[in-house]
Amino acid sequence: MSGGEQKPKRYYVGVDVGTGSVRAALVDQSGVLLAFADHPIEKWEPQFNHHEQSSEDIWAACCVVTKKVVQGIDLNQIRGLGFDATCSLVVLDKEFHPLPVNHEGDSRRNVIMWLDHRAVSQVNRINETKHSVLQYVGGVMSVEMQAPKLLWLKENLRETCWDKAGHFFDLPDFLSWKATGVTARSLCSLVCKWTYSAEKGWDDSFWKMVGLEDFVADNYSKIGNQVLPPGASLGNGLTPEAARDLGLLPGIAVAASLIDAHAGGLGVIGADVRGHGLVCEGQPVTSRLAVICGTSSCHMGISKDPIFVPGVWGPYFSAMVPGFWLNEGGQSVTGKLIDHMVQGHAAFPELQAKATARCQSVYAYLNSHLDLIKKAQPVGFLTVDLHVWPDFHGNRSPLADLTLKGMVTGLTLSQDLDDLAILYLATVQAIALGTRFIKEAMEAAGHSISTLFLCGGLSKNPLFVQMHADITGSNGKNEQSWESCVPETRR
Repeated sequence: MSGGEQKPKRYYVGVDVGTGSVRAALVDQSGVLLAFADHPIEKWEPQFNHHEQSSEDIWAACCVVTKKVVQGIDLNQIRGLGFDATCSLVVLDKEFHPLPVNHEGDSRRNVIMWLDHRAVSQVNRINETKHSVLQYVGGVMSVEMQAPKLLWLKENLRETCWDKAGHFFDLPDFLSWKATGVTARSLCSLVCKWTYSAEKGWDDSFWKMVGLEDFVADNYSKIGNQVLPPGASLGNGLTPEAARDLGLLPGIAVAASLIDAHAGGLGVIGADVRGHGLVCEGQPVTSRLAVICGTSSCHMGISKDPIFVPGVWGPYFSAMVPGFWLNEGGQSVTGKLIDHMVQGHAAFPELQAKATARCQSVYAYLNSHLDLIKKAQPVGFLTVDLHVWPDFHGNRSPLADLTLKGMVTGLTLSQDLDDLAILYLATVQAIALGTRFIKEAMEAAGHSISTLFLCGGLSKNPLFVQMHADITGSNGKNEQSWESCVPETRR
């Protein structure tokens, strides 16, 4: 513009709902992060393998973090808002009020979390049908998907929940509805967790075969008969009520949502890596494997043509990157597993005290302690006699067996801090080995993967990143590399 004038800046708000907290970020039109905030959300575990949350509590946390990141910003310059969230199941009645997903009848707890494993019987019966839709989820459906949870509600909470239900939302779609009043679902959620086909739509025969013919009868109005691609603008944007809740202006554009891991996958799969001296520069995006490292680990790879990988979800068309097929591997509760192993050890109180005295996190302290005790050998060799099998919550990929359990072999009577540090290392190595198994399964089926991109909380842990580099072979050798998340300017 003449006279040195500059165009007004445009700002965008992204809200990320994880398993234990909600995060919001404010970025400008160049993708530069300007503000960040997080807020915890409540979780209930009324009995083993039942995990529940409150959609009202989650929305309230979204409002808290959004108001924080837009402080001091001219709200007229905020041009867009987007949500991603875990693939948890939200249940509302016909008037959009919460319904209980529990035997206690507590309607505040109206969300069955993604990691909930209550529907084991239901998913086994669904898999016994061998219906053709199962070929698009690696051959067998996961208990973490929505169909078995819906069948569990029908069979166990018929009067208090199922018969009163008017709307079943994936959590990301609940948030976009809450913001806009539009009940349209994102293609991302429906394709990846609900058996919807981007090309053919719903398969009536599947729902009838598994005992959920109710959805066919009402033309899928309760689970979504209007489907939009991720990022599409919803309705008239932010409603006046939602705008008041979030501290924004009515009418701001709201995008059709993404599942949280898919938002991370989109960010790193599509990252512009030019000019940073990275090994992966110049290689196609189909050569990248995005590893989203949070409460769980998700492994996202795309291809131009559909690739069927036994034990790996997909192929899903346009569910993450438009025009590409997605395969999604995963390891359940990997981040939670590390916490479980460390916090359950007898030396954990000592670790906490020493980490606090140094103003460090317990994991930063453990990483430095491993450097002290490794002596002349590489740190990885400290676990030569100690091994962890990480499937404490079943195996999502590539074995796809929810009945598997975890194991530790090589234990001694030692319970000191060295012992804890080595157990922590063995757990991280086990998770990295799981990534290797998933990567190899995808490559055997036809993917060509040269680079691992890590993002999420655990990607900030240098030991976690290095073990993935070493164990997957993506350590700069044989023309392979690892990158932790994406270049700093694009984080």
